[in-house]
Amino acid sequence: MIDTWSPEAEIKTKRFIGHIRGEHPGPTLVFFAGIHGNEKAGVTALEKVLNELGKGAFTYYGSIYAIKGNLPALQEGKRYLDKDLNRIWTKPEIESIKERDTKDLLNEEKELLELHMLVHGILEHEKGPFYFIDYHTTSSKTLPFITINDALINRRFSKLFPVPIVLGIEEYLDGPLLSYINEKGYVSLGFESGQHTEEMAIKNSIAFTWLAMVYSGFLKKDEINGFKGHYEQLQKSATSNSSFYEIIYRHHIDDNKDFKMMEGFHSFEEIIEGTPLAMEKEEFIKAEKDTIIFMPLYQQKGNDGFFLIRKLPTWVLKLSAFFRRTKIGNLLHYLPGLSWANKDKESLLVNTKVAQFSTRPFFHLLGYRNRVLDETHIVMNNREFNAKTEMYGNTWWYRITTRKTR
Repeated sequence: MIDTWSPEAEIKTKRFIGHIRGEHPGPTLVFFAGIHGNEKAGVTALEKVLNELGKGAFTYYGSIYAIKGNLPALQEGKRYLDKDLNRIWTKPEIESIKERDTKDLLNEEKELLELHMLVHGILEHEKGPFYFIDYHTTSSKTLPFITINDALINRRFSKLFPVPIVLGIEEYLDGPLLSYINEKGYVSLGFESGQHTEEMAIKNSIAFTWLAMVYSGFLKKDEINGFKGHYEQLQKSATSNSSFYEIIYRHHIDDNKDFKMMEGFHSFEEIIEGTPLAMEKEEFIKAEKDTIIFMPLYQQKGNDGFFLIRKLPTWVLKLSAFFRRTKIGNLLHYLPGLSWANKDKESLLVNTKVAQFSTRPFFHLLGYRNRVLDETHIVMNNREFNAKTEMYGNTWWYRITTRKTR
């Protein structure tokens, strides 16, 4: 299926917002929008940018693809129809979907098959370096922000944008599209541009797209009229906040009927201890300590009631980058209670009864993010093991950030 794929054959379908192949070698950018069907700001923004590129005299280096995600859900304006398309990108789920008869698949499972073919077709036919960007919006008011799986190449590229960066979401969500791509080692980031229906969300997505095309090397900055304005658009919308944050808690909900967020919260809002955050089964959920709320749920669909985050000091980020460069994490399996979780040595299995030092901050410094298996065991995945760092070694942004951290 992948061997017969070509962008020329696919580009006229409704799946594509647009595709440009440059006349000079360069990166490959893949933009996704509308993975959730009620989040249309990214689709509109990419349509506007591709239209602008079509009218201008630009020199292109490499290729870009702008792809719509959940087509049936976009048509109905719903987050999803049968199941969340951004929660089924796990290896077991994908293999199960591929093995079943197409007529027996749910809407989002069919969408996954098409997108899966596109992603692998692009990886097969393009040279890279690859950049994958997924556009989203939130049900609450928010600053624009980036979410990434915590690999250094993701940190370094994301830091170019004047918005907050949130780490660690892969510990709390199963099966996001970008986690699947990041496991293959490529730069991949999610951009949340604002609240679902706000015009500002479209403006922020437009600005982000122009910056991404320049920072990746697809376009030259001096050919873009108003590049500084795009940067300032994001900077102003983010209130000059470009800090790193880390998710420390996710409130999972099984039934939306039993959960109601208290009105008026917005992402990155500081909350004091004891503040009522939500009602669940007729009981208040209160902040157990001073914290920062993130992506509170104000829509009918979704299992993420709210998240809590904390700001990461600069020294923690520098220390973790140092530890990862020295590859100390490769020696952890020699410690008591730790062993390789599989023969490929991609994950660590931690026996929490034996490994008394096994705190999240300790593993986070070394690049590991955990998933709980049972009461006594967790499995730790390290994005640095898979990161195709050498692919980005000659990019200007990687060279600059490398010099700064030395």
